[in-house]
Amino acid sequence: IALGAVGAIVAVGMFGACSDSTTPDVQSAPAASTAAAPAGDAPSASAPAGDVPAEYESALAKARSYAENMHMSKAAVRDQLVSEYGESFPKAAADYAMANLDGIDWNANALEKAKSYRDGMHMSNAAIRKQLVSEYGEKFTAAEADYAMRELG
Repeated sequence: IALGAVGAIVAVGMFGACSDSTTPDVQSAPAASTAAAPAGDAPSASAPAGDVPAEYESALAKARSYAENMHMSKAAVRDQLVSEYGESFPKAAADYAMANLDGIDWNANALEKAKSYRDGMHMSNAAIRKQLVSEYGEKFTAAEADYAMRELG
């Protein structure tokens, strides 16, 4: 099993196949334009709400959902936003979302992922740590993974 698939298996097992708007749907990607807006057209991180394109606000809402409900890492959230197999948002919309995604405790997300691997997959601490930092897995930073492993015990 590829390490990246383990996270998807755990996530689906934890959240089930829900279709409500608060649970991310990692199974299907909406049809969205993948053409990036010209660099000068991207709103700034502090742009008033009325000046922000709806697609950018949608990317922010989706990013928050992934971070808060699935406890994804910052890198994994961003990758999911722009992936052709994920949300297919334009790069500029993902950039806006990540710049405005505040209030997320990435250390706490790493700990929640670690707990899910320990409790749901019965993985060893060494395997959990590898999965947390793997570019094919959860993509947490080394510092975030270290925090999670210290707290996991």
